[in-house]
Amino acid sequence: MTAETTPDRTGADDTGADPRTDSPGDAPVLRARGLRKVHGRGDASVTALAGVDLDIAPGSFTAIMGPSGSGKSTLLHLLAGLDSVTSGTVHLGDTALTSLGDTALTLLRRERMGFVFQSFNLLPMYTARQNILLPLELAGRDANEEWLVQLVDVLGLGDRLTHRPAELSGGQQQRVAIARALVTRPDVVLADEPTGNLDLRTGSEVLALLRTSVRELGRTVVMVTHDPGAAAHADRVVLIADGLVRGDIDHPTPSSVLAGLDALRPENEVA
Repeated sequence: MTAETTPDRTGADDTGADPRTDSPGDAPVLRARGLRKVHGRGDASVTALAGVDLDIAPGSFTAIMGPSGSGKSTLLHLLAGLDSVTSGTVHLGDTALTSLGDTALTLLRRERMGFVFQSFNLLPMYTARQNILLPLELAGRDANEEWLVQLVDVLGLGDRLTHRPAELSGGQQQRVAIARALVTRPDVVLADEPTGNLDLRTGSEVLALLRTSVRELGRTVVMVTHDPGAAAHADRVVLIADGLVRGDIDHPTPSSVLAGLDALRPENEVA
């Protein structure tokens, strides 16, 4: 893996041009080195991550998979700056997340990261439009209407913007959550089991939308999932076991992901 960095970048300019649209051949948008996370102390300590190196290319869709307790959710939280590391570094472009204070980290997440969770986390008293624009409201920024119209069109929300969450289906609520994650044009979108509360058909639609956000909107997506079918929507699957990266699958299919997961099982473990 390369240790190159990419210039620190802010948002789009007033004309709607986005200076952060890169190609997958550029320097990593996210970079982790020697990432360790230990919970507890002494004999009661548990190592969640044991030294992870990982690069995330801009304009890519990466899925992180592994057995229960493998450290995949911990890795996502550390990449997002939602939890503190025991040792190691995480860089978003040139910015070292692991050296930022709480206030600076909060501002960085608000400006340069988007989040999609299993629970939609929409404000029930807000309309879909208001929920989408919430990150900009918190940052004291005006919406770029051209970008908002593009998001709404791509995500199929044009006739739902005045509806409140209780008036939307689960899939529609997750579409709103995706639009909210993308509205600031973040460097990276981090998704934690985004289809976990959805039926198979709706989940497939949401995954297709995440895929579309990469291909058509130029975003970078990192997703934790336990579902090989969901992971097959990604460009790449990173396999985690025992707190370490144990495999890397390019152009995944459900069968190749299953084979990769099977290879992580101890020889004496029966499926």
